[in-house]
Amino acid sequence: MTTQTDAATPHRVVVIGSGFGGLFATKALQRAPVEVTLIDRTSHHLFQPLLYQVATGILSTGEMAPPTREILRKQRNAHVVLGDVTSIDLEAHRVTSTVLGRTRVIPYDSLIVAAGSGQSYFGNDHFAEFAPSMKSIDDALELRARIFGAYEIAELEDDEKARAALLTFVVVGGGPTGVEMAGQLAELSMRGLRQEFRTFDPADSRVVLVEAGPAVLGGYGEKLSAKTRRALEKLGVEVRVNTKVVGVDAAGVDLEDPDKSLERIEAVTKVWAAGVSSSPLGGILAEATGAARNRAGQLAVGPDLTLPGHPEVFVVGDMMQLPGTAGVAQVAIQGGRFAAGRIAGRLYGRPDAAAFHYRDKGMLATISRFRAVASIGRLEVSGFPAWILWLVVHLFYIVGFRNRLSVVMHWTVSFLGRGR
Repeated sequence: MTTQTDAATPHRVVVIGSGFGGLFATKALQRAPVEVTLIDRTSHHLFQPLLYQVATGILSTGEMAPPTREILRKQRNAHVVLGDVTSIDLEAHRVTSTVLGRTRVIPYDSLIVAAGSGQSYFGNDHFAEFAPSMKSIDDALELRARIFGAYEIAELEDDEKARAALLTFVVVGGGPTGVEMAGQLAELSMRGLRQEFRTFDPADSRVVLVEAGPAVLGGYGEKLSAKTRRALEKLGVEVRVNTKVVGVDAAGVDLEDPDKSLERIEAVTKVWAAGVSSSPLGGILAEATGAARNRAGQLAVGPDLTLPGHPEVFVVGDMMQLPGTAGVAQVAIQGGRFAAGRIAGRLYGRPDAAAFHYRDKGMLATISRFRAVASIGRLEVSGFPAWILWLVVHLFYIVGFRNRLSVVMHWTVSFLGRGR
């Protein structure tokens, strides 16, 4: 076990998580008189909103998950540590992490917890074996193998019923991730794989999108939700709303309709895009501080994003529960920057700024090539203009010029042509 201690060091900031909240908080402290230690269980920064494009063969993993060390290589006051945080001692101001049997204890003066969230299967964790989520690079690669593997096995299958199951794809969850995944699966079957198989036509594939609520993209308003559903159905996606998934196994899914009748869909490939659960660190912090947690495990934070009785501990991103915010990248980015600004301000002797105020920059979701929806305040945009806006916004937040250039090249091949 090793411990970092040095009384002569500047103010020590520990950041847990290299997602949007943690990375942007670290970068915001670049010129502050601090030493930042960024801890994460992976060695990369994951651009999660585009993981579905990794799963469907449009983008590579390197473009969506650049190494964190590479991103921060010029930030001299930042130190990246690989490790899974196992405990946080709020009294002693220490964070303990482990990796490959090695334990490291790192002291802090200020702590930013941005450990993100995982997938929630609503108490049915055994579904994960048969319906992977899209929360990590490993998830995306697993799905890509299953999707393209299903087509390859279908080419070898003589039994029509078995082939139909191989060519049936079920996406669970009608939020942005589910909608984008379903749209890309439909595009893949109709355009991306056209004329590549001899014993069947990929366009005969069946894509089913299942949503337990009354509408897809419910948070985007009735108008955009209706447009999204029509666009998906025009692509050939079967949209099932007010429908619950009550069973998942290797061969298919069991659905429950609003009238409580059951239906079985034989499908080899399933994708889970419904529900999130906060990092297990939320439980540790809740027990230590008495902070309330909601059903998703998010911690109730103060107006300045700190925990009760601990003004030195900030919780940002998917882990925090604050009225007027949602689990989107912008909340994490703005929260991370706010926490960094508060820490720097205290060191410079400035009084604490006003409470955190989330500036809603809107919501975007792509449906297919040249089709998207955007909700920005009272403005609602759909179709090609929304798709262009979606491209620009996502390119802006992709880290690194090299990554942006590579993404543009792959998008050109996939959207103007049909390559994957």
